[in-house]
Amino acid sequence: MKLATLKDGSRDGQLVVVSRDLTLAHYATGIASRLQQVLDDWGFMSPQLQDLYDSLNTGRARHAFPFDPSMCMAPLPRAYQWADGSAYINHVELVRKARNAEVPESFYSDPLMYQGGSDDFLGPTDDVIVPNEAMGIDFEAEIAVITGDVRMGSTPDQALDGIRLVMLANDVSLRNLIPAELAKGFGFFQSKPATAFSPVAVTLDEIGEAWQDGRVHLALQSSWNGRKVGMCDAGPEMTFHFGQLIAHIAKTRNVRAGSIVGSGTVSNKGVEKNGHMDWPKGYSCIAEKRCIETIQTGQPYTDFMKFGDTIRIEMKGLDGRSLFGAIDQEIVSMAGRPKEAPVSLVKPQGGLEEAAED
Repeated sequence: MKLATLKDGSRDGQLVVVSRDLTLAHYATGIASRLQQVLDDWGFMSPQLQDLYDSLNTGRARHAFPFDPSMCMAPLPRAYQWADGSAYINHVELVRKARNAEVPESFYSDPLMYQGGSDDFLGPTDDVIVPNEAMGIDFEAEIAVITGDVRMGSTPDQALDGIRLVMLANDVSLRNLIPAELAKGFGFFQSKPATAFSPVAVTLDEIGEAWQDGRVHLALQSSWNGRKVGMCDAGPEMTFHFGQLIAHIAKTRNVRAGSIVGSGTVSNKGVEKNGHMDWPKGYSCIAEKRCIETIQTGQPYTDFMKFGDTIRIEMKGLDGRSLFGAIDQEIVSMAGRPKEAPVSLVKPQGGLEEAAED
């Protein structure tokens, strides 16, 4: 089934069930008003939501209405925990190679994770509000899961059983704030503002055969200012699957229902072409593009995002239809949107030519 949370003026919104083709929705009133309620009592409430979902898809739901992603909050508008990993080691390898540094051996056996803010998530079409362009605004296209309860000490296989829902994420990063924060030796904080999530979160059966071994084997599409820059395969090159990420958190603590765990930037290895390395599947964050440029030419030349820029993140299922709906956001100053966006300043950079159609 597919679940979303609609804006109603409250902090936690109103839970709805969304049709498989993302055209219709139905309030879950009478079952649960908020997603956290469902996660807290999954065994009792999820079958009832599944019945409503089946009715919606077969045209039997009496009070269905058109689904509008612009009215969505994050599926779980605030969470008990948001822990983001770096499960695609290729991303780490690129960053390290660009500055002529080695990847520590432990990175291949022990996942990198940070604890992000979970009190103020963004909906899929909410503006990304940033104090200053000079902070180095970047998008990060990721996959995330929402868990049920996972006991401390769970194995990766046991942790996989705790996954309830899957969704997409834009883990916004302020790159120019990161070096000073990491230099303190205490991790990310101000450099990681509010994260945005896809309109809907889906159960594993909606992903079908593309869900294998704790990974989503589908392409994650990123379009910057309307130009597709990433068609990254989220499956085979995910070094640590979601069960391993959750088990990493659960090594010394219980993971409670309503925890969100992110994959980190989806990243694919380059291929050798005519004697030099090329990255035909593009990139899922600008920082990675800049690392590729540094490796290829000795210096980066793609700028970070500007006010007025847009980012769209989407994944299509095996049937070719949007699986989670799209994250579709604009970068906006704290002063608000300009009356007329200067189109000449909002030009696409670093396009992925071979994926430009669709």
